[in-house]
Amino acid sequence: MTTAREVLDRCDALAACSDAPERLDRAHLTPALARAHGLVAGWMAEAGLRTWRDQAGNLCGRTEGREPGLPALLLGSHLDTVPDAGRYDGMLGVLLGIAVAQRLRDEVPTWPCALEVVGFTDEEGARFGTALMGSRALAGTWDDAWWDLRDASGTTVAQAARDFGLDPGLVGTAARRPQDLVAYLEAHIEQGPLLEAADRSLGVVTTIAGARRFLVEVVGEARHAGGTPYPRRRDALVGAAEAIVLVERTVRGSDAIATVGRIEVEPGAVNVIPGRAVFTVDLRAATDDARDAMRDTLLAGIAQVCAARGLGMRVTDLYEAPATPCADRLRDALRAGVVATGDAAPLDVWSRAGHDGMAVSAVTDVGMLFVRCHDGISHHPAEAVREVDVAAALDAFTAAVRTVGATAGSGATVRSGATVGSGA
Repeated sequence: MTTAREVLDRCDALAACSDAPERLDRAHLTPALARAHGLVAGWMAEAGLRTWRDQAGNLCGRTEGREPGLPALLLGSHLDTVPDAGRYDGMLGVLLGIAVAQRLRDEVPTWPCALEVVGFTDEEGARFGTALMGSRALAGTWDDAWWDLRDASGTTVAQAARDFGLDPGLVGTAARRPQDLVAYLEAHIEQGPLLEAADRSLGVVTTIAGARRFLVEVVGEARHAGGTPYPRRRDALVGAAEAIVLVERTVRGSDAIATVGRIEVEPGAVNVIPGRAVFTVDLRAATDDARDAMRDTLLAGIAQVCAARGLGMRVTDLYEAPATPCADRLRDALRAGVVATGDAAPLDVWSRAGHDGMAVSAVTDVGMLFVRCHDGISHHPAEAVREVDVAAALDAFTAAVRTVGATAGSGATVRSGATVGSGA
């Protein structure tokens, strides 16, 4: 039976699969990802899973239920990384899924569903500037415009796919239908400090954040830095700075979270008053209504700042992702699994980060288990988890998977629109 120590050792082995020798850097459709697939496919086979790589580049493994071809309970996470990554974001979830499959190897053949594990690719979007390409392909929401995206060296997604041994014309074969799936469950490091602050090993995710990203352009007048007195100045950078402080001050007292990650100033000369400043805002909240209400509040406040300083303002929306609630039935199964580890009152947590479940929710119900990580650090080499927490996650996840898989088809266990049951 796979132990938490073995899962962590496998995380270490995967960390050696990198396209950069001095750091962990494993992007979509790269040689490092191919090496990682080789390791993970071997571990899947050891767990009794039949393995294949779909035409989007996702690595999949399956074991059948009581008869071939039944809908599958899907476990997974992603195998790609950000540049200079830690070794647990994504990988831990894939390896926990494999460990669960190994533990349940003798039980699954009696189930009314199959069990699958998937290692998604391009969750991070580090190479081509997008994200969730692997899980979007599985969910049947692939966008053909992605084939023309280019990486920093000019390679298109289409060419990278061919170099990886894929056929772009067959990407549609990666898609699953609602009737093909029972549910999707994912274990993932929290990427935040709430579990550690509460001294809990595990948390049950209630929803994956709804996000909006937009660009704010503040327009003033570029004039001589020495010759223009303050009453005559229309300094775009000072206005933008006040607006950025307003963003933090406004959101800090709410349940939302916002980040200004980039600012650009023109003309950018040391002796010229800035005539234009542009900054980005990444806004997230547990629900779309809360997110959109906060966006309206922020833009109204920024408009007031600009009007008081005689500045113009333009807003451009860049990205929108709806909040993804986790299904009650899956939350209940995960909660019971956590209770079985000795935590009588499992902590509910909403995910402020995006995950593959956002895409997979287009075809089936999703549920997530969070695992405590040291100081909430993620997307950084200092990412760390404790063996005791991984052991708890393995036990809780196994129990939850057993509950969902063994009862598939008995009542509302398959999403509405599928062939069995009415969904949550």
